Amino acid sequence: QVQLVESGGGLVQAGGSLRLSCAASGRTFSVYSTGWFRQAPGKEREFVAAIRGSGDFIVYADSVKGRFSISRDNTKNTVDLQMNTLKPEDTAVYYCAATGPRLGVPKIADEYHYWGQGTQVTVSS
Repeated sequence: QVQLVESGGGLVQAGGSLRLSCAASGRTFSVYSTGWFRQAPGKEREFVAAIRGSGDFIVYADSVKGRFSISRDNTKNTVDLQMNTLKPEDTAVYYCAATGPRLGVPKIADEYHYWGQGTQVTVSS
């Protein structure tokens, strides 16, 4: 079982940057694909980015390609999301999630079994 805790959210102006961090517990975290999802009020939770446990494969939503970067450090059991050139439409609660042991890197929330509590990101215009 894995426990996930997000941090790093906050209020920034459009065009600014934030770095979110996800700290995980669990001996087998390095073989779990890990993703970031976001959810705005009244909207469905949507995929943002994900990374394979080994770090050798990454996938991004089209809306964040070229602006966001996901990375992981398995020696620290952390996964980060660097967010640049932020837009007001990026405003949401951001969640870190882990699949359990697998090689695939899914974009579907239902395929992630462990979730953090979320951290708020607000981008003003």
